[in-house]
Amino acid sequence: MAGDLSLNEWVVLALLAEGPSHGFAMAKELAPDADLGRILTVARPLVYRALARVVDAGLAESVHIEPGDAGPNRTVHRLTRSGRARLRGWLAAPVDHVRDLRIEFLVKMRLLERSSKDTASLVEAQRVALDDAFERLVHLELEADIVDLWRHHNAVAARSFLDRLASP
Repeated sequence: MAGDLSLNEWVVLALLAEGPSHGFAMAKELAPDADLGRILTVARPLVYRALARVVDAGLAESVHIEPGDAGPNRTVHRLTRSGRARLRGWLAAPVDHVRDLRIEFLVKMRLLERSSKDTASLVEAQRVALDDAFERLVHLELEADIVDLWRHHNAVAARSFLDRLASP
């Protein structure tokens, strides 16, 4: 687990960076109608699994147990120093593929906004990271097939989106 975390695990770490919390509260943040859930919906069992994995990796730790409103007790967790450092790196890193802008990049941007952190650095890093891919994709032969047509239009839209985020 010292290597890559899943997107769910990164988001759980980011929610813990906002303050100590328990799995049930984090699951509410990732429900379809919630702020982050509009970007990435994660079912409650998967939130608890991600939480257990980041705890096992030493990136988060339990703080205390509090009574549940109408159910079992809830274990409150917080980030460890190691978890905070890893999260900072992940939030600053651009995504590798145009397709990852839709969820991973958007969730990073929203998490940075929620914590009142600068987003301009990530936007610029993202533009640089995908520049070669954009150049390749916007010049695809549009009559080739439906997949290339989709990839072309997706790249044009994604580049336009990043350019808009970068403009004052």
